[in-house]
Amino acid sequence: MSMTPSNNSRPLLEVSNLNIAFQTSRGQIRPVRDVSFSIYPGQTVALVGESGCGKSVTALSILRLIPCPPGQVLGGCVLYQGRDLLSLSEKQMQSIRGGEIAMIFQEPMTSLNPVYTIGDQIVEAITLHQHVGLGEAYRIAEQALREVGIADPARRLHEYPHQMSGGMRQRVMIAMALSCRPKLLIADEPTTALDVTIQAQILELLRRLQRDRGMAILLITHDLGVVAENADVVNVMYASRIVETATVEDLFDHPLHPYTQGLFRSVPRLGAQAERLATIPGTVPNPARFPVGCKFHTRCTRTRELAAAAPAEQTIQVLCAGERFGVLRQCRDDEPLLREIQPRHWAACHQIPDYQGKPLTEPHLQHKREVVPEAHIVAMESDAAVQEVAR
Repeated sequence: MSMTPSNNSRPLLEVSNLNIAFQTSRGQIRPVRDVSFSIYPGQTVALVGESGCGKSVTALSILRLIPCPPGQVLGGCVLYQGRDLLSLSEKQMQSIRGGEIAMIFQEPMTSLNPVYTIGDQIVEAITLHQHVGLGEAYRIAEQALREVGIADPARRLHEYPHQMSGGMRQRVMIAMALSCRPKLLIADEPTTALDVTIQAQILELLRRLQRDRGMAILLITHDLGVVAENADVVNVMYASRIVETATVEDLFDHPLHPYTQGLFRSVPRLGAQAERLATIPGTVPNPARFPVGCKFHTRCTRTRELAAAAPAEQTIQVLCAGERFGVLRQCRDDEPLLREIQPRHWAACHQIPDYQGKPLTEPHLQHKREVVPEAHIVAMESDAAVQEVAR
């Protein structure tokens, strides 16, 4: 599955059939299953989904930052400029990690070392990857802080993380990642803890640097507004798998998967009549006890509606959250694979007909990227197994 740009360049990064597992007290869980996507030079690819769906684990596995144990790569490959990162030695990875591929982490509070100054931490990365003297490294670090909007950067270089606010620490993390001029930037919630004004400035900064340097970005977020304004290609994740992939225009105009459609229905609209927001029924499944078949079938309104009109032999009754209802046996028994429904538009759903030249979504689902800024996807359930992995 590949979203090849018009210039037919080779992909910078190719993730193919990636599978990650964690051993927990409850047994093995698999937060990433059969994940595949490509990123081309200068392209922004978004990974979108609820908390716990596997976005961040996917990103960490690209840089081989999954601790082993308890983490384990069960299969797949991660090709960066044709080299499989999963097969490189740790010394070889050190030359790539932080240099050619950089990452903005989601938690700036814990990502910065509290016993070193901001300058020491940024300069360490610069001297390691750019091989410049200490004086030049501090000059580059000062400029990096200035670019992300930190006032008086020369003074800030000598401060410690605890002397800065959460938003300021996040900007330091962004400056550190960009200081080594990476070819690929993995941005895991890059505007966390920033107000709307600073968020817009940071995103515009990333776009400008991307244009100037030809840098590719893997954008991990649950903010559909950020996706609409910044992404070229969108991968929607649910319960450890990618369930839909399309260009940002196609996804916002014609979402195909019932989960993606549910996300858009739940987004508030400017100027809409005041009414109760639509929600996706049920809760996110426990990764230690994923249902068989389609992982979304217990929450899917499409399979319920089709089951209500289907012959009895094609349906089955399921019990979820105390509610009993009918679903299609195919959805209950067989996990769907991603298939190309329309040109350059993939979805993993048994109940999407092949494209026959007719619209596949109702008019009210044609969103045309009219998404309220900061429209966040929020998980409905805090899962103990996910929390255990995080620890």
